[in-house]
Amino acid sequence: MPPKIRRMTTKRRFTLLLSGDDAVADCLQTVPTRGLPHERFLLGDAVPVAPFELLGLQGSAIDPNTVFACIQPVHLHATRDHLVLMHTDHIPLSATESAALLAEAKPLLQDEFKADVIAADPYRWFINPAHFASLATHSVDQAHGRNIDWWLPRDTTEVGRARAWRKLQNEIQMLWHISPINEVRQANGQPAINSIWISGIGSISDLQAPDAIRTASHIITDHPALKGLAIHLHIPHQRDVTADTLIGGFAWLKNPAAIWPMLQSTLLDETLDELELIDFPNGALRKRTIQKSNVKKGAWAFWRAPTLLSWQELTGAKAA
Repeated sequence: MPPKIRRMTTKRRFTLLLSGDDAVADCLQTVPTRGLPHERFLLGDAVPVAPFELLGLQGSAIDPNTVFACIQPVHLHATRDHLVLMHTDHIPLSATESAALLAEAKPLLQDEFKADVIAADPYRWFINPAHFASLATHSVDQAHGRNIDWWLPRDTTEVGRARAWRKLQNEIQMLWHISPINEVRQANGQPAINSIWISGIGSISDLQAPDAIRTASHIITDHPALKGLAIHLHIPHQRDVTADTLIGGFAWLKNPAAIWPMLQSTLLDETLDELELIDFPNGALRKRTIQKSNVKKGAWAFWRAPTLLSWQELTGAKAA
């Protein structure tokens, strides 16, 4: 095909992934679905989040066949009849506090796991889960704000592993209950770090990445799991969207609304032909193509200036 015709037929596309929540129907299931919809989309049904987060945080290669689990120091809020998990995003935790809590818990963790703990950042510790590798787990993102009874690890192929995990969890809870770190935190009006949470168990070799990732020219993300996926697939990656990363780029960001004005502009000035938006209404995968004609509302009414499609209208999100 002549070069000129090829340029005319190749779409200049940018792909934006939005985080999804569990489907409403999941609440009726006997066992909750493993992983959130965007986690399953990015990594496959095994949802091996831990090794990709570790790779994204450390940057150095890890054995693709080694299984890792992510252990997070968390706060469990006691209500009248159950415990609720608070997301780590809502709990300030300094590197010094995290290191001190890990030092207190490390003998118990290493005795149980027979492996070293890798402290990749204050909120995430990684370890080879050994005899806990068969557990079905759910991330802090998935369990946040909910009764933990439904989201605690469950046995799959090995009976008794979930019970052994809860025993270890209880031992660390008792240890941290008397921790001087928590005494200071509570005196300062901060929630105690009073438990641990395990999730993301898997290996790099469990990956089932979608074509949207494998064919991307750039990955733009502030999520360590997607950064790790980019490193593994040898795709250039960075935190911020720039002009050089638009065409062929794939983004998953903690605040995607912040880049919508720029994406609007690039569609309007035809730097981009289209935006592919991937989201998960009620847990179901949805892909939409947004073009210049979609961004201008009321463009048919030539007697008045068209208005632009807002982020809330695009995503169905509630205005702040």
